[in-house]
Amino acid sequence: MSSTAIACACILLACATILFIFVIEPDASDSAPHRSKLDSLLERRDTIYDNLRDLRFEHRAGKFSDADYEEMRRSLEAEAAGVLAEMDQLTGSVPTPATRQAMQKKPRAS
Repeated sequence: MSSTAIACACILLACATILFIFVIEPDASDSAPHRSKLDSLLERRDTIYDNLRDLRFEHRAGKFSDADYEEMRRSLEAEAAGVLAEMDQLTGSVPTPATRQAMQKKPRAS
């Protein structure tokens, strides 16, 4: 290959690089995190389960009274049921009795 052909190839590559950098605009979805609503619900569910496990451990260690433990456990379980119900709605699954019960207890926004 002659030096002229190599120079032309380098110039073409430089022009293509400049066009790519300055002319082509990136799509907004290229920089956005690719997390779906279901991904965030799965993460939230796992966090709630971790919190329940930690709560149970701390109660056994004597950090919480029985009444406080029961109140916090019920609250976390209700929150978990709400997350599971949302997951059921997103995936089109039939809600379990526990998630139907949690949705009935959940206050509705007016």
